[in-house]
Amino acid sequence: MSYHHLAMAARDMAAIHDFYERITGFELVKVEISPMMGGGWGKHFFYRMDGDDSSFIAFWELNEVPNAERHEFNLNKAAHMPPGTNHFAFAVHSAEELDARRDQWNAAGLDVLEIDHNWCRSIYTRDPNGNMVEFCLTTG
Repeated sequence: MSYHHLAMAARDMAAIHDFYERITGFELVKVEISPMMGGGWGKHFFYRMDGDDSSFIAFWELNEVPNAERHEFNLNKAAHMPPGTNHFAFAVHSAEELDARRDQWNAAGLDVLEIDHNWCRSIYTRDPNGNMVEFCLTTG
Protein backbone atom coordinates (compact mmCIF):
# COMPACT_ATOMS: atom_id res chain seq x y z
CA MET A 1 0.00 0.00 0.00
CA SER A 2 1.32 3.44 -0.86
CA TYR A 3 0.33 6.76 0.62
CA HIS A 4 -2.00 9.18 -1.19
CA HIS A 5 -0.48 12.46 -0.01
CA LEU A 6 1.79 13.98 2.57
CA ALA A 7 0.44 17.31 3.87
CA MET A 8 2.22 20.10 5.76
CA ALA A 9 1.55 23.74 6.46
CA ALA A 10 3.46 26.44 4.59
CA ARG A 11 5.03 29.50 6.19
CA ASP A 12 5.01 31.30 2.81
CA MET A 13 2.83 29.58 0.21
CA ALA A 14 4.20 31.65 -2.69
CA ALA A 15 7.76 30.53 -1.84
CA ILE A 16 6.64 26.91 -1.38
CA HIS A 17 4.85 27.01 -4.74
CA ASP A 18 7.93 28.44 -6.48
CA PHE A 19 10.18 25.76 -4.94
CA TYR A 20 7.98 22.73 -5.57
CA GLU A 21 6.55 23.68 -8.98
CA ARG A 22 9.03 25.93 -10.80
CA ILE A 23 12.31 24.72 -9.29
CA THR A 24 11.55 21.07 -8.45
CA GLY A 25 9.14 20.42 -11.32
CA PHE A 26 6.11 19.07 -9.45
CA GLU A 27 2.73 20.01 -10.94
CA LEU A 28 0.02 21.86 -9.00
CA VAL A 29 -3.16 19.89 -9.81
CA LYS A 30 -5.72 20.87 -7.17
CA VAL A 31 -6.46 23.61 -4.63
CA GLU A 32 -9.23 23.13 -2.08
CA ILE A 33 -10.54 25.59 0.50
CA SER A 34 -11.83 24.30 3.81
CA PRO A 35 -12.35 25.32 7.44
CA MET A 36 -9.57 24.39 9.86
CA MET A 37 -10.23 22.51 13.07
CA GLY A 38 -9.85 25.01 15.89
CA GLY A 39 -10.75 28.01 13.75
CA GLY A 40 -9.76 29.82 10.61
CA TRP A 41 -9.60 28.40 7.13
CA GLY A 42 -7.04 27.03 4.74
CA LYS A 43 -6.19 26.50 1.12
CA HIS A 44 -4.86 23.01 0.48
CA PHE A 45 -2.47 22.85 -2.52
CA PHE A 46 -1.83 19.39 -4.07
CA TYR A 47 1.27 18.77 -6.24
CA ARG A 48 1.62 15.74 -8.52
CA MET A 49 5.14 14.38 -8.12
CA ASP A 50 5.71 11.81 -10.83
CA GLY A 51 3.27 12.39 -13.67
CA ASP A 52 0.52 10.17 -12.30
CA ASP A 53 -2.29 10.59 -9.81
CA SER A 54 -1.18 7.99 -7.29
CA SER A 55 0.67 10.18 -4.78
CA PHE A 56 1.01 13.87 -4.01
CA ILE A 57 2.73 16.31 -1.71
CA ALA A 58 0.38 18.96 -0.34
CA PHE A 59 0.67 22.20 1.60
CA TRP A 60 -1.77 24.21 3.68
CA GLU A 61 -1.88 27.98 3.41
CA LEU A 62 -3.43 28.89 6.78
CA ASN A 63 -5.67 31.94 7.20
CA GLU A 64 -7.20 33.44 10.34
CA VAL A 65 -5.93 30.49 12.39
CA PRO A 66 -5.62 31.21 16.13
CA ASN A 67 -2.05 31.58 17.48
CA ALA A 68 -0.56 31.54 13.96
CA GLU A 69 2.41 33.62 15.11
CA ARG A 70 3.55 30.67 17.27
CA HIS A 71 3.52 28.05 14.47
CA GLU A 72 6.81 26.36 13.55
CA PHE A 73 6.97 25.08 9.95
CA ASN A 74 10.36 23.35 10.12
CA LEU A 75 9.50 19.78 11.19
CA ASN A 76 12.78 19.19 13.03
CA LYS A 77 12.63 22.46 14.96
CA ALA A 78 9.02 21.73 15.89
CA ALA A 79 9.98 18.26 17.17
CA HIS A 80 13.27 19.41 18.77
CA MET A 81 15.20 17.00 16.53
CA PRO A 82 18.61 17.40 14.85
CA PRO A 83 18.46 19.11 11.42
CA GLY A 84 17.62 16.73 8.57
CA THR A 85 16.29 13.93 10.80
CA ASN A 86 12.74 14.34 9.49
CA HIS A 87 12.87 14.88 5.74
CA PHE A 88 11.10 14.15 2.44
CA ALA A 89 12.80 11.66 0.11
CA PHE A 90 11.55 11.35 -3.48
CA ALA A 91 12.63 8.52 -5.78
CA VAL A 92 14.30 9.06 -9.13
CA HIS A 93 14.68 6.28 -11.70
CA SER A 94 18.13 6.90 -13.20
CA ALA A 95 21.49 8.54 -12.55
CA GLU A 96 20.67 11.00 -15.35
CA GLU A 97 17.46 12.05 -13.60
CA LEU A 98 19.30 12.52 -10.28
CA ASP A 99 21.94 14.63 -12.03
CA ALA A 100 19.22 16.71 -13.74
CA ARG A 101 17.53 17.32 -10.36
CA ARG A 102 20.86 18.44 -8.88
CA ASP A 103 21.42 20.76 -11.84
CA GLN A 104 17.90 22.26 -11.37
CA TRP A 105 18.59 23.03 -7.72
CA ASN A 106 22.07 24.42 -8.45
CA ALA A 107 20.68 26.64 -11.24
CA ALA A 108 18.16 28.04 -8.74
CA GLY A 109 21.02 28.99 -6.41
CA LEU A 110 20.22 26.38 -3.76
CA ASP A 111 22.83 24.67 -1.61
CA VAL A 112 22.94 21.00 -2.61
CA LEU A 113 24.57 18.17 -0.67
CA GLU A 114 25.28 14.88 -2.48
CA ILE A 115 25.94 11.61 -0.64
CA ASP A 116 26.65 8.11 -1.93
CA HIS A 117 25.22 5.81 0.77
CA ASN A 118 26.69 2.67 -0.91
CA TRP A 119 23.19 1.33 -1.67
CA CYS A 120 21.61 4.56 -2.87
CA ARG A 121 22.81 7.96 -4.05
CA SER A 122 21.09 11.10 -2.75
CA ILE A 123 21.00 14.84 -3.19
CA TYR A 124 19.61 17.15 -0.53
CA THR A 125 18.51 20.76 -0.18
CA ARG A 126 16.06 22.71 2.02
CA ASP A 127 12.64 23.98 1.05
CA PRO A 128 11.36 27.45 2.08
CA ASN A 129 10.00 25.99 5.36
CA GLY A 130 13.55 24.89 6.20
CA ASN A 131 12.73 21.19 5.72
CA MET A 132 15.25 18.85 4.13
CA VAL A 133 14.20 17.56 0.70
CA GLU A 134 15.96 14.59 -0.90
CA PHE A 135 16.00 12.95 -4.32
CA CYS A 136 17.26 9.38 -4.07
CA LEU A 137 18.36 6.74 -6.57
CA THR A 138 18.58 3.13 -5.34
CA THR A 139 21.80 1.68 -6.73
CA GLY A 140 22.02 -1.78 -5.17
